[in-house]
Amino acid sequence: MSEDPDVPENAPLHPIEDRSLAKSTTGVTRASMMWVATAAGLLALVLLIIFILQNQDTVTLHYFGLNGTVSVGIGLFIASVGGGIVVAIAGAARIIQLRSRNRRDRLRS
Repeated sequence: MSEDPDVPENAPLHPIEDRSLAKSTTGVTRASMMWVATAAGLLALVLLIIFILQNQDTVTLHYFGLNGTVSVGIGLFIASVGGGIVVAIAGAARIIQLRSRNRRDRLRS
C-alpha cells in the first residue's frame, strides 16, 4: 500500500512507466500528410462550388476572336485553371533545367 493518501493504490511507481501518459513518439508520416492534403483539397473544392453557385450572372467573354457567354463563376474558374497550367509548365521547365544541370555536374566530377 502507498503511504501517501493522495496517491491511489494502483498508481505506477514511476509515471514514465505508464505508456498512456508518455508522449507519443509517432512523427509526421506520409500517410498523415496525405490525409491533411486530401482534407484541405476537399475544403477548397467545397468553397469553389459555393463561389460558382453564388456567381451565376452571365457575361460575354472575348478571347482571340472567340466569343462566348458563361457565368462569372465558371469564367473565373477557367481563368484560374489556365493560370495553374502556366505555373505548372514553368515549374516543370525549372525542374528539367535543374536535373540536367545536376546530371552535367555529376558527369564532370
